[in-house]
Amino acid sequence: MTSGRLCDIRNLALVGASGAGKTTLLESLLVAAGAIGSAGSVEKGTTVSDYDPLEKTLGHSLNTSVCHLDWAECAVNLLDTPGTPDLLGRAQSALDAVETTLVCVRASGGVGTLTRRVMEEANGLCRMMVVTGIDVPGVDLAALVGRFAEIFGKVCLPINLPTPDLSGVVDCFFAPDPDAETAFSSVRAAHEALIDQVVELDEELMTVYLEQGESLTPEQLHAPFEKALREGHLIPVCFTSARSGSGVRELLELIAKLMPSPEEGNPAHFLRGEGEGAEDLVASPDPAAHLVAHVFQIANDAYRGKLAIFRIHQGTLRAGSQIFVGDARKTVKVAHLLRLQGRNQQEVSSAGPGEICALARIEEIHRDAVLHDSHDEDLLHRAPRVFPQPVAGLALRPTKLGDEQKLADALGQLCEEDPCLAVEYDIQGKQTVVRAMGQPHLKILCEALSQRWGLKLDTAPPAVPYRETIGAVGQARYRHKKQSGGAGQFGEVELRVEPLARGSGFEFVDQVKGGTIPGQFMPAVEKGVRQALAEGALAGFPIQDLRVVVLDGKHHAVDSNEVSFVSAARHAVLEAIALSRPQLLEPYVTALVRTRDGMFGSVSGEISARRGRLLGTDSPQAGWTEINAQLPLAEMDGFEARIKSLLAGDCGLTVSFSHYENAPLDIQSRLARAWEVGEQ
Repeated sequence: MTSGRLCDIRNLALVGASGAGKTTLLESLLVAAGAIGSAGSVEKGTTVSDYDPLEKTLGHSLNTSVCHLDWAECAVNLLDTPGTPDLLGRAQSALDAVETTLVCVRASGGVGTLTRRVMEEANGLCRMMVVTGIDVPGVDLAALVGRFAEIFGKVCLPINLPTPDLSGVVDCFFAPDPDAETAFSSVRAAHEALIDQVVELDEELMTVYLEQGESLTPEQLHAPFEKALREGHLIPVCFTSARSGSGVRELLELIAKLMPSPEEGNPAHFLRGEGEGAEDLVASPDPAAHLVAHVFQIANDAYRGKLAIFRIHQGTLRAGSQIFVGDARKTVKVAHLLRLQGRNQQEVSSAGPGEICALARIEEIHRDAVLHDSHDEDLLHRAPRVFPQPVAGLALRPTKLGDEQKLADALGQLCEEDPCLAVEYDIQGKQTVVRAMGQPHLKILCEALSQRWGLKLDTAPPAVPYRETIGAVGQARYRHKKQSGGAGQFGEVELRVEPLARGSGFEFVDQVKGGTIPGQFMPAVEKGVRQALAEGALAGFPIQDLRVVVLDGKHHAVDSNEVSFVSAARHAVLEAIALSRPQLLEPYVTALVRTRDGMFGSVSGEISARRGRLLGTDSPQAGWTEINAQLPLAEMDGFEARIKSLLAGDCGLTVSFSHYENAPLDIQSRLARAWEVGEQ
């Protein structure tokens, strides 16, 4: 049994590429700790964490799953995250709930793009590399550790080493045996490298170590070791095999003895308020303080309803208590406080700082919400995490008439669960479009709509999300005047449009002097401007990256109203844009193609044929080349299938949104003519 003390809690997320062995490792950890009787199988769909029917069908994790175990009086919470590149957003969300990330790398797989990405995302947390599958024949563990140091720095140091026959691991930190045989390197060298790295952050300890030549105990090293982890000055590397159990119990010992508790890890930062004036607040892991908890995941179940999974950073939450959700003024009741073990739920009476729990069937809760029990925490929120922007689109329409609302509800729930999904209505194409990270992501979404909601869908490629912008300053004045007997309509607006840097969005500035446009009508002016920008001026696409400055205007004491100024502003901004060199922007994506050496020419030729450009290449492991390129989204239709055909399926492809840039003149002219014909 655990002690229940805050210092004995450990929160860790298992992250890494798909196939890195995260779920299988979690099963082995649960078995070793006695949390389950026997290990399940990913292939058979019997693991604790991959319990969703779709996960069992596809054979890999789709959602972050929460499990727990007890080891050496420590309560260990483990979050098993998805490793598919398209589901990176779901894995990112889990990082807000932990102090430590276990970055899993398969010994035979090397360091891929996703491993690098999750290491970047976990910067600021304590990180440990876990090499899995060490007993696979032919692996070069020494080269892999060298690759870690090459990519992530010399802070990556082994904390244990595999035995020559790869049947176990040898400790290099707590009680190292300098004569023990290892598969590579030596215990003495690994131990000295660890000590040298740790004592660099403690001058007093370094003096003892260097000048007096005294050996240092693990107790002496604990505090500087924790500091090195927090500051990214040390990333320990350990070795495991979930199949044989090698290194699994040793990993549990490392977690219990060296990984930080909520008191020792980098504290969670919150913001009070919005914008530049937001105040930075640090949550205190004090059980007697006001409650502050953060919802990092939402799961929707047809039978169990909405499940909100959260981490408590401050205070204590008790079943039956009343809490606030975000900035809401009305409280909600905590009817059932749940602890999770995969799909299984256990009711608990209370939970304190550092604990990860769930609440069921509270519709007001949403992902990223802050739960609190005092108005002192109003306007409190986590610093927003930057998620990858969805780029691949699919137009959806239910086959069965009358299922439109059912589809809308289902898409709403899926967007709650996944921060990298977006739903929009294409006014021009009159279609509902869902955007995701790539084709695999869209396939998962369609499978979920079918399995969970029983929806049959007609799908089609969506229109490319072109945008419009301006290339120069333009100014116009427009008067809206209408008389029809009785009170009429009158509003006059003069404004200027100015180009902004790409990606800046839209700015609205009021520079009206002397009250020529009364303040109560300025929201109507902004509304008219936004309407015009949404409709487009060149080819019917939304206009972005510009500033609209309202300079002057006129009003009538009787005839002026909101409708008049909406119309005047709308016409004025369209006339100003027509004078400011309107331009069409097309979206570009970054494509990372992983292929066997020798196939570079085939891939680069296909990229060039689609108006793409090469950015560079890398060699993540022996025999493989990773090609980094940018292509117009309009040219991506069929790209994945073509690459797989060229490379006989022996490849990998990751696509992410990059930026907008000016479209070629022939495309701009063609789309502008099509829009003019449609408007007539």
